[in-house]
Amino acid sequence: MPSTLPEGDPAPRDGSLPDAALAELPDHRFGIYLHVPFCRTRCGYCDFNTYTAAELGPGASRTDYVDSALAELDLAARVLGDRVPKVDTVFVGGGTPTLLPPTELGRLLGGVDERFGLADDAEVTTESNPDSVSAADLARLREAGFTRISFGMQSAAEHVLRVLDREHTPGRAQQAVAEARAAGFDQVSLDLIFGTPGETLDDWRASLQAVLDAEVDHVSAYALIVEEGTRLASRIRRRELPAPDDDDLADKYLLAEELLSAQGFSAYEVSNWARTPQARCRHNLAYWRGDNWWGVGPGAHSHIGGVRFWNVKHPTAYAGRLVAGESPAYAREALDAETRRMERVLLELRLADGLPLAVLTDSERSRVTDPVRRGLAELRDDRLVLTLTGRLLADGVVRDLLD
Repeated sequence: MPSTLPEGDPAPRDGSLPDAALAELPDHRFGIYLHVPFCRTRCGYCDFNTYTAAELGPGASRTDYVDSALAELDLAARVLGDRVPKVDTVFVGGGTPTLLPPTELGRLLGGVDERFGLADDAEVTTESNPDSVSAADLARLREAGFTRISFGMQSAAEHVLRVLDREHTPGRAQQAVAEARAAGFDQVSLDLIFGTPGETLDDWRASLQAVLDAEVDHVSAYALIVEEGTRLASRIRRRELPAPDDDDLADKYLLAEELLSAQGFSAYEVSNWARTPQARCRHNLAYWRGDNWWGVGPGAHSHIGGVRFWNVKHPTAYAGRLVAGESPAYAREALDAETRRMERVLLELRLADGLPLAVLTDSERSRVTDPVRRGLAELRDDRLVLTLTGRLLADGVVRDLLD
């Protein structure tokens, strides 16, 4: 099957990185992303690099996955050397990470600690589907050192869950939150999707209220994106379902801001709200702020000192390279200073702290008056900060600045 990964430049077989990239390690926080590519079933909207048992084919084993990931961690430790700081954040994503037993996820986390060391206040997150984890599993994950858990709730409406091909029942996500609290998790997040075909504004209001009733610390709410090649895209193309409507998406975003802010949540990024600054997802903030991270697993992406690289996608190919003593990296690209600057504009403008005006060129600073005049942004202490209306049009604001 041909790869759909970016082409980039050939990645060295030994995984080595330029000296200039390694020299930046001490100046930034360092995180580890661990990609667990397994799902029980494939959701109709999902185009992530994930595999069901039927899709894995011969030679790929969920049982052997952790050993392969630990081998990549060995490689990362050799490549990064002694200049890498202790790990500030670990994020286990997927896929459905909690399809692996808690002992295996604990072994992954232990592997990170043994090779790099965890910072004393490290944030350690795992994603989970509400129906893929039990109260006993959550207790074992907490004992293994996980400090934060993010449940994929998506909706409280049964008919919306059906359209998304989600297997859990309404109410299970809230129950999982209570079980995570009882297990000792201080930070619990729920993820939502709005704009699913057939979802009414009242459905969305009910989902938001269910999240508030669960008393979580963090909420992610993303507008549905119909990705080509997914089952949902095929259904919309056949006109079995209507396509998402931009006005409907805007109304639902505004409702999310209204209800969440009324209960003490603040948007610290366009699609993410937290009750307190301490409840913000530090791992995701590292992405938006251009810090360093190593992505472990099939298809995982990494960024070290301005060099971005990504692994082969299929678990069989991934494991095979590591068994052969080679890096699983498929390709990479070295970002020049201008590209890194433009990415700062794209990503940091999405944050509640806004973008320092010093990042902009003279010509770009001359364009700042337009989004301010239109009420899309405001100036605060030499930073450009999006307004609520500007958050709805964030991509357009960035385009206008960089045009």
